[in-house]
Amino acid sequence: MTHDASDDGTSKHEQTARTGRKRDHTRDADILDATLEVLAEVGYAGMTMDLVAARAKAGKATVYRRWPSKAELVVDAIARMKRSQVDLENLPDTGTLRGDLLGLYKPQSIEEGERRLRIMAGLAAMISTDHTFADAANAAVVEPWADAHLVFMRRAVDRGEIPATADIETLSQVIPSMAAYRALVQRKPFEREFLLALVDGVVLPALLNTPIGDAPAT
Repeated sequence: MTHDASDDGTSKHEQTARTGRKRDHTRDADILDATLEVLAEVGYAGMTMDLVAARAKAGKATVYRRWPSKAELVVDAIARMKRSQVDLENLPDTGTLRGDLLGLYKPQSIEEGERRLRIMAGLAAMISTDHTFADAANAAVVEPWADAHLVFMRRAVDRGEIPATADIETLSQVIPSMAAYRALVQRKPFEREFLLALVDGVVLPALLNTPIGDAPAT
């Protein structure tokens, strides 16, 4: 007599289905959007995977299979939000570095600005409770913007607008890092006036006044 069940009582058919089933990622966008909504409403402490699943109208098993923890879910949701704002394939190209840096800025309504601050507050709370996600949060919040600014600065070097000796690797991170600090620590919106102060008072002077002898090592 043959046995079709394993020691734990699972049938061979069930085992095959379990191991052979491909993950369905078609609901990922809905789940990540729901994550941001719940995070903005109840904060990181009040957020649960079950709340997200209910908001996304997805099965709890679907959420847990894709994201083992809510911290990982939040990081992916923030990354999706940033990717929707920074399209490296379609960046502004105004002909000047200043124009490009300002052209990337998108004004937000008061409601959207407040929502974004609540989301960032949730992210800050997550990092404060689990520092292992700091690098992932940096990749989601700072790096997409820094990558865009680096593209702008390379263009400016090619045009002869700024010296080739400028440390664009470092200076491309200034505005994104300050934006993250303003949102995560100061809990303030990133407004155009603040961006202008950084562009005209910090970044452009630093790029244009790079001493020839201080060229970054290659």
